[in-house]
Amino acid sequence: MVDVVARLKVKGKLFEIMVDCDKAIESKKSKNVTVANMRDILAIDLVFSDYKKGLKVSSSDLKEAFGDDNVNEVAAKIVREGEIVLPQEYREKEREQKFKQIVDFLVKNSIDPRTNAPYTSERISSVLKEAGARVDETRSADEQALNIIKQIEKKIPIRIATIKLKIVIPAAHTGKAYGMLQKFNKTKEEWLSDGSLSCIIDLPAGMQMEFYDKLNAITHGSATTEEIKE
Repeated sequence: MVDVVARLKVKGKLFEIMVDCDKAIESKKSKNVTVANMRDILAIDLVFSDYKKGLKVSSSDLKEAFGDDNVNEVAAKIVREGEIVLPQEYREKEREQKFKQIVDFLVKNSIDPRTNAPYTSERISSVLKEAGARVDETRSADEQALNIIKQIEKKIPIRIATIKLKIVIPAAHTGKAYGMLQKFNKTKEEWLSDGSLSCIIDLPAGMQMEFYDKLNAITHGSATTEEIKE
């Protein structure tokens, strides 16, 4: 168990708390940051303006910034919306795991266009290092892989095997779904008269099941999809 600082700036003032690193990260990633689980996450039941100097925040300052001086309420907001300051060894561990996820994604979804054969994980891993590809431990592996491939295609012939998918999102769900669709190359986008969104995307072939699961979760199964054969 390692305790780290989580911080959030509100109305120009900095607010810091001490949290259990693993529990705070797990809660933030799963989007399950609640007032109740702050009892397990908070290492010290205090809010600071500068933890290193031991400067505690007054009740009046908490109320002004957060509308509440309850430490657990304030802490939940800091973990949910703020930054968790990760120790170097944790960042390196997370980066290594993300690197492996990116390699797995490219092995699963990319091919050598000369032979249509997939690359091995050893070859992908090697070329990523040769290209000096930078891995961000805070961003999803699939999102980074789609950008990193632009770097490694200078080293080896490679392309993502994709399918064309036509999707229609009902108006009630376009807000949440649009952000998800932005990760993919859209060859067509059209807003319909009823507020629905119709678009055609290039979807990595290996992501189909994961994509359908996420889309159905966002739209409660109301989106329609159709694979376009070329």
